[in-house]
Amino acid sequence: MATNPKRPVIDVSSGARSLLGRLPLIVVGLLLIVFIATGVYSVPPDSEAVLQRFGKHIDTQMPGLRFKIPFGVDMVTIVPVQRQLKLEFGFQTYDNSNPFQPPEDPEAEKNMVTGDLSAAEVEWIVQYHIENSKTYLFHVRNPEVTLRDLSEAAVREVVGDRTVDAVLTTGRQDIETEVGARLRDVVTALDLGLRIDTVQLKNVNPPKPVQDSFDEVNRAQQEREQMINQANGDYNKVIPKAAGEAEQKISAAEGYALKRVNEAEGDGSRFTALLKEYDKAPEVTRRRIFLETVQEVIPGLDKTVIIDEDARNFLPMLQLPNGK
Repeated sequence: MATNPKRPVIDVSSGARSLLGRLPLIVVGLLLIVFIATGVYSVPPDSEAVLQRFGKHIDTQMPGLRFKIPFGVDMVTIVPVQRQLKLEFGFQTYDNSNPFQPPEDPEAEKNMVTGDLSAAEVEWIVQYHIENSKTYLFHVRNPEVTLRDLSEAAVREVVGDRTVDAVLTTGRQDIETEVGARLRDVVTALDLGLRIDTVQLKNVNPPKPVQDSFDEVNRAQQEREQMINQANGDYNKVIPKAAGEAEQKISAAEGYALKRVNEAEGDGSRFTALLKEYDKAPEVTRRRIFLETVQEVIPGLDKTVIIDEDARNFLPMLQLPNGK
């Protein structure tokens, strides 16, 4: 009867001892990996890192590669202080990256009542920066939610002080300016750690049931303004021309009047001087006047014949032209 060969005996005690000998190194390696994974972090260029140790603020760190105590001892909050943030009111874009843009229906936000008790739908945005990361995180709970409420209250108050025509047409810039000023004052007073950059009205429309009627009114007003501008253009073209012609005629009349006055004054002065001479020597003056008059008149005649007043039968002496 054959016997089974002897099986080799494996000595596991030496392998176990070798593994136990390397266990501290394995544990240290794992701890080192966990330390690096949880203790090293990076701060983006547009952000700051607010470091808390057991919940207490320790430091605010600038962009770069940073270290903290792992295992939950230190906590880091990244705050984008250099990034311009935006809150939308009355509407919501699908790619909005602000986590504080609420998901509820924005219709309730944009429905407002103006000062003349008319309805309007107002959509606007608020652009802002985080100015102080420590104040932003620890001074007020949910500062963006507070900013939303403050912004909606300010817009409703300003819109409620104006007529619907001012809200829908000419008063948009004034509303933006006043809302921005009010928001900056209240944000500073509450110390939210935020800085308001701009407030912009986007779409401002009447309610949908009256939209068509409002558009017709707008078209009528635009046609009215167009006709007024055209009339003013015609007025500015005709009236200055007529005024220029009137000024020209007035100037010509004034010049003619001045000329006639000067001529009359000259004739009067000459007649006065002549009268003085006549009083001194009447006969000489009369003869001089006669000769000067003849001198002026005779050159204008074609043919002149001068005869003695006592002459008789002077016709034969005249050499009249043929046919005369």
